[in-house]
Amino acid sequence: MKKILLLATGGTIASVVGEDGLTPGMTADELISYLPAQNHLYQVDSNVLMEIDSTNMQPEFWVRIAEAVYKHYDDYDGFVITHGTDTMSYTSAALSYMLQNLSKPVVITGSQVPIHNNHTDAIHNMRNAAQFACEDIGGVFIVFDGKVINGTRAVKVRTRSYDAFESINHPYVAYFEGDEIKYTTPIEPVRNQEMKLDISLCPDVFLLKLHPGTKPELFDYLKQHYRGVIIEGFGLGGVPTQGRNLLPKIIELIEAGVAVVITTQCLEEGGDLTLYEVGRRVGREQIISSKDMNKEAIVPKLMWALGKTNDLKEVKEMMEMSIADDTTL
Repeated sequence: MKKILLLATGGTIASVVGEDGLTPGMTADELISYLPAQNHLYQVDSNVLMEIDSTNMQPEFWVRIAEAVYKHYDDYDGFVITHGTDTMSYTSAALSYMLQNLSKPVVITGSQVPIHNNHTDAIHNMRNAAQFACEDIGGVFIVFDGKVINGTRAVKVRTRSYDAFESINHPYVAYFEGDEIKYTTPIEPVRNQEMKLDISLCPDVFLLKLHPGTKPELFDYLKQHYRGVIIEGFGLGGVPTQGRNLLPKIIELIEAGVAVVITTQCLEEGGDLTLYEVGRRVGREQIISSKDMNKEAIVPKLMWALGKTNDLKEVKEMMEMSIADDTTL
């Protein structure tokens, strides 16, 4: 029988009705009570790490979650983290970078409806997550609505529906058919690797979504207050170079030692700065290419890279390297 540790962080799954609306308030033991009382797969222990709406999730809290997994890593066969859906994708990606060489599953789940509600999706998600935490596989995963998503590839695309998450630019790892787990491709178990905790984070990262009319002067503020800037450009990553020309200000950012990532506002297929003139003019500089990473992975990855070094070349190498299958281009 496998030993599973459930780490509760709050979120809708653990919410109760308060004076001002839903707010996290259930204990981890109460959550566990919804798992099957009689099963031969696992026994579950629990620990409440925090009780927050996931809109209040912070990089410092990612560190607390990673440290909790690391502290108990040798004592359990798998981990389930209950989490609010709104920032779940950021957390799953962050843990994918901070927990290196995992040979056990770290499974994140939650729900769109509180677990005590008659129409909740939480019980289904919890049971699937606990079952997948017993698998002989290593890595960080989101289990939601019967699907298993790589931790660096999940994006929340729906606000209310039970199928809230999609795997972007990457196939699902697996899916559930009743109580059976069906893998999309065979996955070899991870063996004989020492798990490494790497919690160096620099949260001074800004995500800027461009729109027609974005003022170049905005970059003067960013230069003074951030060490990394992620720019969501148009299409394949295009940045305006006529009218309100942003290119000179982007160059100033880099010259000031700010790491600059260019990505796309499009959800699927990634960016490419080599095709159009507006992309090539930006790409000539020491720009970091996002390839086909989603922004939920780019943000924590840049924080993680900047937590290690101030050398922009080293940051670029780390960002453009595939880690935890976060990019395939």
